[in-house]
Amino acid sequence: MDYMTLKEASEKWGVTPRRINYLCASGRIPGAVKMATIWLIPKDAQKPQDKRYKKNKST
Repeated sequence: MDYMTLKEASEKWGVTPRRINYLCASGRIPGAVKMATIWLIPKDAQKPQDKRYKKNKST
């Protein structure tokens, strides 16, 4: 299986490496593994939905 680093994932998904690190640590990216101090993310992984915002805002 091919993996990408936090930096590569952040460029691909348009978010900061710190955010990717948080998503990996909280288990939100399936298949992500930590080797020593580096997170490895599967190249075919999808960007998790951002749970900070609601999809449908009712006004």
